[in-house]
Formats: sequence, structure tokens, C-alpha cells
Amino acid sequence: MNDPLVLAAAVAVLAGATFALRAAGPLLRSRVTVPARLERLMETSAAVLLVAVVATTALTEDQGFAGVARPAGVLAGGVLAWRGAPFAVVVLTAAGIAAGLRLLGVP
Repeated sequence: MNDPLVLAAAVAVLAGATFALRAAGPLLRSRVTVPARLERLMETSAAVLLVAVVATTALTEDQGFAGVARPAGVLAGGVLAWRGAPFAVVVLTAAGIAAGLRLLGVP
């Protein structure tokens, strides 16, 4: 993969495939009927996938536990987001709590 031409071709193919997949949804939506049960299942699976990514990122680092500061910040941000706080407030509060705990020596 040291050849720039191969790298550019790979990027172009992946970009084209990504565009095609993203365009397929709106284009095929009117042609394909999805049962209501399957649609609910897809919505639920998207939420489960998001929670799994958040949990993995919040709790682990380098194949081990991330410490207490990061999960505490994520928890605070999650509570604020759930309560409807503005995005900037959520991010700054989560980062501030994690940074403050680390400053106090909490891992």
C-alpha cells in the first residue's frame, strides 16, 4: 500500500461505494416495503449499537479499564443530554468533570 496510485484508487472505490449505499436508501424507500415490526427492530438495533459504542469507548482504554474519570464525565454528559441541555453544555460539562477528576488524581 505504499503506491500513491493504489491508495487513491482505494479511496475512490470506498467513496463511491459509500455514496452508492447512502443514495440507495432514499431511492429504494418507495419501492421496498418494510414491515412495521422490522422497522421497529432496525430502530432498536441502531440504539443498541450506539449504546454499545458509547459503553466501550467510555469504559475501556488499551484493552483495560479506563478509570473512573472518563465514565464519570460520560455519565454527566449523558444525564445532561437526556435532560435536554444544549450540546455545547453537555460536551463542556463532560470534559470538565473528567478533567477535574484527573486533576484531583482520580484515574
